[in-house]
Order: sequence, then C-alpha cells, then structure tokens
Amino acid sequence: MKYIFLNLKRFDIIPEYGGVNSIAPPAQWGAYIVEELSKRLARHPEFSEKYQFPIFLPEAHLIPAAAVLNTSNSIIKPQLGCQSVYHTDTANGGNFGAFTTLRTANSVKQLGCQWTIIGHSEERKAKTEYMTLAGASQENIQSAINKILAQEIVCAQKAGLKVLFCIGETAEELPRRTEVLKAQLSVLEQTDTANIVLGYEPIWAIGPGKTPPTALQIAETAREIKKLSSCPLVYGGGLKTENALSIGAVPELDGGLIALTRFSGTIGFYPDEYIEIIEAYAKGADNT
Repeated sequence: MKYIFLNLKRFDIIPEYGGVNSIAPPAQWGAYIVEELSKRLARHPEFSEKYQFPIFLPEAHLIPAAAVLNTSNSIIKPQLGCQSVYHTDTANGGNFGAFTTLRTANSVKQLGCQWTIIGHSEERKAKTEYMTLAGASQENIQSAINKILAQEIVCAQKAGLKVLFCIGETAEELPRRTEVLKAQLSVLEQTDTANIVLGYEPIWAIGPGKTPPTALQIAETAREIKKLSSCPLVYGGGLKTENALSIGAVPELDGGLIALTRFSGTIGFYPDEYIEIIEAYAKGADNT
C-alpha cells in the first residue's frame, strides 16, 4: 500500500491576512478541496488498489469536509485526518469533556476522521517553546516531548484513528542524525505500531530558499529508518512536482506528503496540481 498524505495546515487564510488561500471562501474551503479532489481522483481508478489519500485539515473544516465525503459516489475517496490530538481524552467514568481549547481523539473521530498527524516538526517546535519558557533543559525537553507524543498516539489508536508519525532532524542535528531519529522512534516502544505510518521530514531542508535532499539522500535515510522500524515510511519533506517522479522511484518509501502545490507566482494549493504530483509519483513508483 502507498500513502499520499496532504497536510493543509492553516492554508485556509486568504491573502488579505497573509495567507495563501485564493481558491474558495474560507467557510467553504475544506469542503471545496475534498469535493474537487474526489472528482479528480475518480478519474484514476487504477489508484484504488494501491493508494490511500488521507487529508489533514484544520478542525473547523472537518464537519463540512466529512459531509461532502458522505454524499460522494466517487470510486476513490480521500480519508479525513486532523492535525494531532491531545494526550488524554474522555472516558466512561472519567473526564466527560473538560478540554477547553483542546482537540481530543474521541472528538475528531466523531467528526469523521480516520487519521491524525502526530509529531510534526511544527508541533514539536510549539511544545519546545513552552518548555523552554519554563526553563527546562534541552535533554528534559526532548524526553518530555517523547512522553507526550507517545500518549497522543495511544489516545489516537484507542479512538480508532490511524497515525502519521513524523520524525526528522534539524540542521544542527544533522551530524548525529541516526541518534536523533532513533530517539524519536523510541516513542513507538510505548505504543502499538499497528496502523502507524512514519513520515520523514528533513527539517533543515523545508522552507523557502532551502535546498531539498536528493532522491539518493532520501533513499539513504529511508534505509537507515527501515533498520530502526518496520512501519511503512513516507517522505514528509514536501512532495512536489519537481521531485515526485524521483521520490516515487525510491523503493524504500511507501509514499509522500504534499502541502502546497505551487511555490512561486500565486503561491497556494491547487487541486489540479495535486493530481499532477500524484501522477508523477505513481509513474516513478511503477518504474521501480
């Protein structure tokens, strides 16, 4: 099975407020994307046996997106996911909902999610900032983050969600990449690895002006990760038109993660370009 993940972050914000959404009114954005992708994926029945297409949306868009999927007759439907979950949840005889501002696994499962993304570099960065403000040491910060992420995975799986678990090193961590990845993967020792897919994000290569790794570099790291974990592995550093063909041809990978589809001109996410990326990836994978 191959996985093409789509993480739409906060791409619903319009340019007037500094965002990149120029394709639909914000209130209709999530439903529009899911509907348009469903239509385009339906033109590729050859993907139905080989691929899954989970989409991670900000929480406000999950209800309208789920409504579109529930009424769609498409042969291939995207699956919905949320952007992480809280590390505890409601329980019979326990907490019945005192989670102001917090997104629990049970809540998003009710809304129609099948997936969640946990451990993304942006999530790790936010947790690190809080702990740094509290004066925690770097060693204690990483240990605490690992414990919290493990609890998030446990909650997600208990609610019936599949997990895309992200790992990756910063530029400062590159010289000890193996050590960093091994420490991040140690989180899985506290969880059931069933229904977990790993997403490798080379944090040092993500963002404007950064040089992405070559397919050979990605393959080298993928082999390293495969020695540490038997979970399926996708490249999470940004699957794009420019690299999808070569990344698809990396036999150690089980897919990739898309965010934006256009990085110059009118920057943003566009459904037609999403399909072009998938077609390029599939061509590379088929020629492996």
